[in-house]
Amino acid sequence: MFECARGGTIYLDEIAELSLTLQAKLLHVLQDFCFSRVGGNGSISVNARVIAATNRDLERAMARREFREDLYHRVNVVELRVPPLRERRDEILPLAAEFLARFNERYGRQKELSPETLARLTDYPWSGNVRELENVIRRMVVLADGEGAFAALAAGARNGRPDPPAPACSLDESLAQIGRRGAREAERTALEGVLEQVHWNRAEASRILRVSYKTLLNKIARCRLTAPTRGPEVP
Repeated sequence: MFECARGGTIYLDEIAELSLTLQAKLLHVLQDFCFSRVGGNGSISVNARVIAATNRDLERAMARREFREDLYHRVNVVELRVPPLRERRDEILPLAAEFLARFNERYGRQKELSPETLARLTDYPWSGNVRELENVIRRMVVLADGEGAFAALAAGARNGRPDPPAPACSLDESLAQIGRRGAREAERTALEGVLEQVHWNRAEASRILRVSYKTLLNKIARCRLTAPTRGPEVP
């Protein structure tokens, strides 16, 4: 990627997620402005502007020895802080309107949001920022009771209660394993909700979820989901 960005800009997203081994390699490139390909003998010069982003507190990560201090000082030349969405509440409704129009067109719907929902959107803390807002609006368009689901979510946030209960973790699980398990459970819940909404029309579900039909079938099998027996299954 550094070679492709020669003479331009390379964007390193979520730089704090790099392992310490990769951090050392990145530091070497930024210090010496050169690198060697894997298995190569020659040295390739680097001439690119580097923009790095993270949503983590790098100073705290350095204190926990999860991020190299020398790399921090190498990349932290000009710091730009992007305020979270909860600090830009005047942008919430315009963004919601943009997402609503986009998903109405994509899914052939004519969904409109009630004044109560618009008020909840403005008051919600949005810990996941714009990406969370986009996913919430998508669910409101796709699911029949999407607004009701968000009302419950907003009520839980207002009362200081997490909406879904946190999965119990065993003492021998690593943080990465816990994260993967949580992601699988969230994927299963979302997949089941969409399938129920389209009455198990798997072709329609694959279109809504933007995955291939084969991928959808694999995910259904992996999540051990079965169609209800109350009616014929739509192929």
